[in-house]
Amino acid sequence: MPVGIVHRDAAAAAFFDGAARGELLVRRCASCGGFSAPQARACAHCGTPEQEWAPSAGAGTVITWAVVHGRPADGEAAPRTVVAVVELDEGPWLQAQLTGVAPEEVSAGLRVRAGFEHPEGGEAVPVFHPA
Repeated sequence: MPVGIVHRDAAAAAFFDGAARGELLVRRCASCGGFSAPQARACAHCGTPEQEWAPSAGAGTVITWAVVHGRPADGEAAPRTVVAVVELDEGPWLQAQLTGVAPEEVSAGLRVRAGFEHPEGGEAVPVFHPA
């Protein structure tokens, strides 16, 4: 099942600009240097709202996941999509689609790497696949 269409707003513009370049951006605290998830409004470590965008290496570990079952097409099996919570090596957790692996092969601790899908009519979005 393909990634859905996502549209940017002003707060997420830099994140999606990075995704369009194939770069996963997270937030980095200007005060303590800690990393936070892209949607964080304040540092997860010290609470300051002063954060900047910083590149992530894009590597991480699956923490948990869910399998989303779609509606079957005529005579076909229902499509299955894996959505995972990934802890990046820098520390933040991201929720994204996991591609390139069957749902029954996913396990906690699976090492993954970020990639990007570019759906027509929407923004580039990160997805993860086995490292």
